Amino acid sequence: MGALAKQDIVRLFHDHVSSGRADMFVSNDMDFVFGRRQGIYMWDIDGKKRLINCHSNGGVFNLGHRNPDIIDTLADALKDMDIGNSHLMSRQRALLAKRLADLMPGDITYTVFGVSGGESIDLAIKIARASTGRPKIISARGGYHGHTGFALAAGDEKYRKPFGPMAPGFVQVPFDSINALDRAMDRETAGVIFETVPATFGISVPDADYFRKVRDLCNSHGAVMIIDEVQTGLGRTGRLWGIEHFGVVPDIIVLGKGLSGGIYPITATCFRERFESVFKEDPFIHVSTFGGAEAGCSVALKVLDISSRQTFLDHVNTIAGMFKNGFEQFKQQYPKLIVAFRQLGLMMGVKMANELCGPVMTKACYDNGILSIYANNDTSVSQLMPPLIITEAETQEVLERLGAALGQVNTLLGL
Repeated sequence: MGALAKQDIVRLFHDHVSSGRADMFVSNDMDFVFGRRQGIYMWDIDGKKRLINCHSNGGVFNLGHRNPDIIDTLADALKDMDIGNSHLMSRQRALLAKRLADLMPGDITYTVFGVSGGESIDLAIKIARASTGRPKIISARGGYHGHTGFALAAGDEKYRKPFGPMAPGFVQVPFDSINALDRAMDRETAGVIFETVPATFGISVPDADYFRKVRDLCNSHGAVMIIDEVQTGLGRTGRLWGIEHFGVVPDIIVLGKGLSGGIYPITATCFRERFESVFKEDPFIHVSTFGGAEAGCSVALKVLDISSRQTFLDHVNTIAGMFKNGFEQFKQQYPKLIVAFRQLGLMMGVKMANELCGPVMTKACYDNGILSIYANNDTSVSQLMPPLIITEAETQEVLERLGAALGQVNTLLGL
């Protein structure tokens, strides 16, 4: 179609993709159209606006935009590969599954690949039901697992209510309440699914012994423990897997977003060997045409190589310390605005005084050159998830811009 002016792109998006999103962004003077992108930065298509990406699309851009190592890996793979055939055996899928088995906690040794996080969550729930012969799935109120069938049913009501009745058998309890979970579990419970740190619920970091107690309850009831690491996995929390902070081994871990390197969509449902029996009688009972595309497997292998290096994880923790120190100062500077700084590595949330603060902070951050969104299920929290490759100098720049944004929010809301 040739070059298009920005206003023409906005019009086309409005008329053929989403009129609601276009209207919302334009009315809030945030009509950013994704143009050039590199590292932690992204530019509006007209080149007039630059943002530091502190959203990372929920962890997709853990390694930054257009990471050169990932780009080179994909380019090399495409010289003699395509997506392959999901029905046949594959060298690339075998190698990636073996690498995941080597890196997973405990005896999680099998993997089935998908394309979206929701698809892989669906499969985890299918495995729990098939392996136990039970219907009930327990998840967290305010949680988020995707927009597909079972994933949608396990998520917060706001995402499923407009679409009518969901699959039966889904029950929600407050996150980080072991008593509520205990009361909900019974002989019908197939599985329990939680995000390690629920992002959409406001970066809610659970008590240190919470998941150990969840593991104990699952053991006593014969239920499957599923951990959603779509956002917390691959170094986001300062360890390769977020659940490592809590010293337990779940039965199933679901990965997504960052496994793509921001380049090639791929997700994974990783599970203990005993659950492979679900696929034994009919090994084609679950298939994903594009899941585990061979070129994508090459990308994911490179992502794992980078993300599992101790030097990489050490860097994440160093940067996390800088953010912690910065927000301790912000808390002193804006004591009525900032309620708490929630953090596990570089999965961070700023809990503020009221539900208006998150949306106002999103706009203030945008005006100060930062992309940061509020938590949709707790709008008093502003999420901060910068690329994990961010440097110390870039971190200092982010903190300076965040300080300016917080000052604007504090003044605007009269705090």
